[in-house]
Formats: sequence, structure tokens, C-alpha cells
Amino acid sequence: MDLNDNSDYQQCFACGRQNLYGLQMSFRLEDGCIVSDFVPRAEYQGFPGVIHGGIVAAVLDEALNRTSMIADVPAWMMTGRLEVRYRRYVPYGPLLRVRARLEKQRGRMLQASGELLLADDTESVLAEAQGTFMALTDEMLETLMKDFPAMRTYLSGSEYADEQS
Repeated sequence: MDLNDNSDYQQCFACGRQNLYGLQMSFRLEDGCIVSDFVPRAEYQGFPGVIHGGIVAAVLDEALNRTSMIADVPAWMMTGRLEVRYRRYVPYGPLLRVRARLEKQRGRMLQASGELLLADDTESVLAEAQGTFMALTDEMLETLMKDFPAMRTYLSGSEYADEQS
């Protein structure tokens, strides 16, 4: 399964490849976890040499939400709740790794957890998060994605269906 949206939208702040100001994260599946390695740019600093906490939250939010792609019933989801615990400051410069796990799925709700680490020292947890995500209704999908048909059908498209059979 392709964990990265290659549709006609590509403006998501976290994963959009056409968003010049965004993080342009790319995801992979590793030991049942959603994983992304990335180097934040200089403009994402808060204090000198420290990545802004809002950027850290965005990274964790995107990775946790991305676990919906490996759920029993994959769906587009929006964040209902995100709780971030900042354990250490996140340094600007080194390669970072975010890792997220699907914890529970019930109906339209999904719960996930994850952590942000230094890619070269995965024992050092910089921040961790837990989140609850809700699947979008068909009406919401139609409204939000009306101008981007390839994105609307991404999870139900033939590529995904072929991989599931």
C-alpha cells in the first residue's frame, strides 16, 4: 500500500509535495508502525537551534493520523484530540524520525500513539503523543474534496482495492 498521497491536491502542510512552505514528509511502514524521517528547515525554529513546538505537534499529528491507512477500514480522518508531551527540546539540524502506532479502531474512531526521535538515537524520545481521530462522513468528503477528485477516491481507488485483495 502506498502510504503517501500522490493525488491532485498535494498542498497539505505536513505531507504535500507541492507545498513549498510545508514539511513534505514521506511515510513508510516499518514493523507495523508508520515512520517518516525528515530534516526540518531553518524557518521552523522557535528559539535559536530549537524546532517550534507547533511544528513538533504537526509532525506527530500527521504521523498518528496516517495510521488510518493501515486500519481495518482505511478512511480519511480529522483530529479529534491530540495530546503532546514534550520531553526534550527538538534540535534544529539532525535527521529526525517520527514513529506512530495504531492502538484501537472502533467504528469511525481511531486512536494512535507515537514519538519523535533523533533518527541516529532512537532511544532518545524528544516528544510523544496520543491522539483520537474521526473518519470523515461522505458529506464532509464531498464538500472538502469536490475540486480534487483523485484525492477523494484515493482510499477507495483501484490501486488500493487491488492491494487489499
